[in-house]
Amino acid sequence: MEHPQRVVDAHVHHWDPARTDWYPFLAAADTSLAAVGMPDADRMRRPFDQPTYLAEAGHWNVEAYVHVTAAPEHFVGETAEIARLAKATGQPQAIIGGVDGRDGAAGIVAQLDAQAGAPGFRGVRASAGLDLDTDTGHTLLGALQDRGLVYDLVVHPDGMRAAAAALAAFPDLTVVVEHAGWPLAEDLEHAAAWRDGLARLAALGPRVHLKLSGLAMTLHRIDAASFRPWVAHSLEVFGTARCFFASNFPVDGMFGSYDDLYGTYAQLVDELAAPARDGLFAANAARVYRC
Repeated sequence: MEHPQRVVDAHVHHWDPARTDWYPFLAAADTSLAAVGMPDADRMRRPFDQPTYLAEAGHWNVEAYVHVTAAPEHFVGETAEIARLAKATGQPQAIIGGVDGRDGAAGIVAQLDAQAGAPGFRGVRASAGLDLDTDTGHTLLGALQDRGLVYDLVVHPDGMRAAAAALAAFPDLTVVVEHAGWPLAEDLEHAAAWRDGLARLAALGPRVHLKLSGLAMTLHRIDAASFRPWVAHSLEVFGTARCFFASNFPVDGMFGSYDDLYGTYAQLVDELAAPARDGLFAANAARVYRC
C-alpha cells in the first residue's frame, strides 16, 4: 500500500461538546443522531480542536483542510470563529458555512451575506429539511450560483431524485454531494436506491462532485472490505476526477483512528495511477474548494 504524498481533507468539524447551544446533538441526552444510524454517539462527544485534529492526522501530510459547519443554528458565529482561527494559524484553508431554510428566502440571502466576508468562505451546507424545490431553495441555489460559491449537498438516497431535479435548473452551480450520498443502510433495496440516486446526480455533469466520507456512519466499521463496494461504485459513476476523500472527523473517528481511515482509503486505490490517487487525496478537493 502506497501512502499518498499529500492530503487535502475536505470535511473536518471543530467543536466543544460543552457548547450545547451551538452543538445540541452533542448533549448526552440528545437522541437525534439515531435517526441517521448513530444510536451510540458517545465517542464523538469529545472536544475536537485544531491541535487535536492535526495530531491525529499527523502521519498523512495534510497540507490543507476544509472546515464544515456542524452548528445547526449558530453557523454564522461559527464561520466567524473559524475564520479567526485561520487568520491566527493559517488553517483551515477553506470554510463551508451554513444556512437555515426556516428563515425563508430573504433570510437565506442575509445568512450568506453575513458569512461572505470571512476569508476562506467557499460555500454552505443546508440544515436538514430544506426543500430545494421551493422559493427558498431556489433562492439559495441561485444566490450560490451568482456568487460563485459551492453547495455542499446533504442528501440521503431517498432524496437524490428530487435534489437532482432541482439542481438541474442551476447549471453553473458547483455542487459537492457529501458523505458519498449518505446511505443509511446496507440492505439491497437501499443500496439500489443509492446507486440510482448517484447516477442521477452524476448525470448533471462535471460541476457535481462526490465527497467520499461518512461511510463509517452507516457501516459502523472502517476496513477496506466493507468500504470497497461503495467506493468502487462511486468511482465508477463519478470518475476519479470528480471524487475526493475526506475524514469527517471526529464523527468517523467513532469507529477507528485517522490512520485506520486513511489507510483504508489508500488500500482501496493503491492500484490507480499516481495522478488519479493524488486527485482523490488532494488535488480534486483543492480545486473545488480553492485551497
